[in-house]
Amino acid sequence: MRNKKVLGCSFPLIIAITLILVGLIIFGVLSGPIGTSLLGKEIGPTWLHVASPEPELAPGILFHISFLPVTNTMITAWITIILLVLVSYFAFKRPKLVPRGLQKFMEFVYSTLLDFCISIAGEKNGRRFFPFVATIFVFIITNSWLGLLPFYGDSLHIVGETGKLIPLLRAANTDINIPLALALFSWISIEVFGIKSIGLFHYMKKFFNFTRLGSGLKNIFKGKIKSAFGDLFFGAIDIFVGILELISEFIRIVSFTFRLFGNMTAGEVLILVVAFLAPLVVGSVIYGLELFFGLLQALIFAGLTVVWMTMAVTPHEEEHKKEQPV
Repeated sequence: MRNKKVLGCSFPLIIAITLILVGLIIFGVLSGPIGTSLLGKEIGPTWLHVASPEPELAPGILFHISFLPVTNTMITAWITIILLVLVSYFAFKRPKLVPRGLQKFMEFVYSTLLDFCISIAGEKNGRRFFPFVATIFVFIITNSWLGLLPFYGDSLHIVGETGKLIPLLRAANTDINIPLALALFSWISIEVFGIKSIGLFHYMKKFFNFTRLGSGLKNIFKGKIKSAFGDLFFGAIDIFVGILELISEFIRIVSFTFRLFGNMTAGEVLILVVAFLAPLVVGSVIYGLELFFGLLQALIFAGLTVVWMTMAVTPHEEEHKKEQPV
């Protein structure tokens, strides 16, 4: 009789892995402040103990170039950019007909993102949006995953201009300026695509639609009072809806910014707190969750961008036709 397996592993192996994880969790809790308060003394090696976290929202300023402050998050953002450029260069330096290694991996990433764009926006628009959406996705996920490396955060310090020790490297997505820059890049791209696709006049018409209001005023002068009041009423509704559309257009910037900033900052604070309370739990549980949430946030940001780009290039009249029942 064959031994039953779970996820390709035998039961003895599953039990052994479970016992090891439970043991690490128990030892991690006992070696932290909780265990110290219970046992009255510290256990485990000194390198395992983590100082009490003091999270700060503002990035640390390393130095100034003229009037421009250079922060630790700015350095990590440039590290991300340089890394992506180097990876792309070496992946496609000598492209092969049958891709292998790094080229195969990069082609898989880009083809997956291209299929994602096409599935939402269609063949033509999906290919138009792909460079912008892929750039946003790859930059966000690389920032998120690099921020989990051991030498990010409180591992390496430098004396800042104020004389205070600050982290040399900090995850770029936890600086609100980086998500804001990405949000502005996405928002401007959406507006440009919309204006180029349907024209400035028709694009602005969804915000400033005075057609029925003007028709109502004309009917008043023509003596058609009944139809004039109807046009004036619905014209006022068009203006009100246009104002709401305009407000919602700018709210996207706030939504984009604080969604990414809030989730990434919460993840960083969570890692600091758990590393302080139970060091070994971080390696077994929290880091895996942060890898997943980094992927999720990049996917949400890129997904909303391609959805709003698709809506921007769709004429407003066509949207109303789709909403009307057949």
